[in-house]
Amino acid sequence: MRMSARIFLGAALALATPTLAQDRGTLDPKPRPPLANPKDPSIPAKELFGRRSTPAPLATRTIGFYSRGCIAGAQALPIDGDAWQVMRLSRNRNWGHPDLISFLENLAREGREKNLWPGLLVGDMAQPRGGPMITGHLSHQTGLDADVWLRPMPARTLSRAEREETSATNVVRDDGLDVDPATWTPAHMALLKLAAGQSQVERILVNPAIKKAICRDAGGDRSWLSKIRPFYGHNYHFHIRLKCPAGEATCLPQEPPTGEGCDSTLAWWFTDEALHPKPTPPDKQPKPVTMAQMPHECRAVLDAN
Repeated sequence: MRMSARIFLGAALALATPTLAQDRGTLDPKPRPPLANPKDPSIPAKELFGRRSTPAPLATRTIGFYSRGCIAGAQALPIDGDAWQVMRLSRNRNWGHPDLISFLENLAREGREKNLWPGLLVGDMAQPRGGPMITGHLSHQTGLDADVWLRPMPARTLSRAEREETSATNVVRDDGLDVDPATWTPAHMALLKLAAGQSQVERILVNPAIKKAICRDAGGDRSWLSKIRPFYGHNYHFHIRLKCPAGEATCLPQEPPTGEGCDSTLAWWFTDEALHPKPTPPDKQPKPVTMAQMPHECRAVLDAN
């Protein structure tokens, strides 16, 4: 793996507090206490965005990059749909760009109509105004990312307690070298293929073991493999990332993936370096991003009333 990629992965591991799909929520979420001086330039941007519980009442647009940006005019994915349910409601992270909302709704319905998947359990999307999160993800900042659980939706409406406490399904073996045949099914691959085949999708992040299984079992049509990319974690859910919406110049695109990704770049993920990464020393930990390091338009999004 190239050094630049290793640096990025190290930063991702250091910055992404492990709020994972299976981590429980709470039935009694408490608002965070107000900051004594919210205009202090040294305050991490995540402390500011994490305290905004409603979207910015501005025209919808994405600002910045997936891992350093925000969203104006975000919409909420309804917590109950005909083919989806939102999990971990206490996090208030079911917000996104209208393109993401319609994408998830359509994906859920198409999966059910084609008898591929009974319905989506949707995890974290974005905060009401996007931006960095106090816990969890490095990305999910512009309303174009969403986590979908690798557990099919049941044929009933989940209770609030179930949404906060139910675990997602781990489809990866304990050694991380392959999928677990006891939990990984052809339906999982069918859902991933359906999602990757949508033109709006930039890429889909999965556990390296899932990518390995897909490379092995994809069969004749391999056109969709390029969008499926391996990354740490993602053994309980997969991460959908959409392309920048048309006409939104403030959205910074990601370089499109190339090739199937089934070559030596995948093999690296099964080396000791990748499977057992060394912890980042305290003095090497990246410092939290401040508002001065965010796109300047995000200040207006944060302050809008």
